Amino acid sequence: MRASHLLLLTDERLGDRLWPALERLPRGGIVVFRHHGLPPAERRALLGKVRRVASARGLRLAVAGAGLGVARAGPGGAFGTHGRDPRRLPGLRTWPAHDAREVIAGMRAGADLILISPLFPTRSHPGSRTLGPCRAMALARLAPGKAVALGGMNARRFKRLRGFVGWAAIDAWG
Repeated sequence: MRASHLLLLTDERLGDRLWPALERLPRGGIVVFRHHGLPPAERRALLGKVRRVASARGLRLAVAGAGLGVARAGPGGAFGTHGRDPRRLPGLRTWPAHDAREVIAGMRAGADLILISPLFPTRSHPGSRTLGPCRAMALARLAPGKAVALGGMNARRFKRLRGFVGWAAIDAWG
């Protein structure tokens, strides 16, 4: 596993900023495709476009949520999944966690990366309670070599953290 993982989480708020964000994410970065608010046909079509860009740029892809059979399709399909599915699934698995119970569940499920959030205030969840760096680093100790910081993250904030193998964001890339 790499010393530092960089992740872009997609959602509808990115709009046309999605494409430049995919260009900014460095080779080897991970795209967590969400876009839960789109109708299924639109979501599937957008996933196909994102998958082509990710493949061409050397990015890895994890798809959040059910209902996208294309997510685990063979060649040309997504490379992994994002979510709290306890089954052992093939490919890259990212797991969201907001507390110790969810971190431990992700470890037991064999997740490759556990996205611990929210560390700092975010535009996507205004007014939500944050973990703060100290509590987040305590949670990261429960997931050695797998913890990814999420929530108001950027490269500057990541440098101040210990115990995380990478960071994820929406706005920092868009």
